[in-house]
Amino acid sequence: MHITNISEAKAQLSALIERVLRGEEVVIGKAGKPVARLVKYERQEVARRPGALAGQITIAPDFDELPEDIAEAFGVHEP
Repeated sequence: MHITNISEAKAQLSALIERVLRGEEVVIGKAGKPVARLVKYERQEVARRPGALAGQITIAPDFDELPEDIAEAFGVHEP
């Protein structure tokens, strides 16, 4: 684990990113205290399953109806 301060991190960001890509962890500190950690981003691929929520979501029958107060606010409906 490599520990650095904010000013060094700003000046050496590319080098720090290279260290992270090699698997190293970089900790950035402020006033001698750790405040951030740079680690390699690893995307977790989760297979999507179409229809996984079938039957669990309902849409209200009046979903497409604009409420009167909102229609009035937009000048679509007379008061």
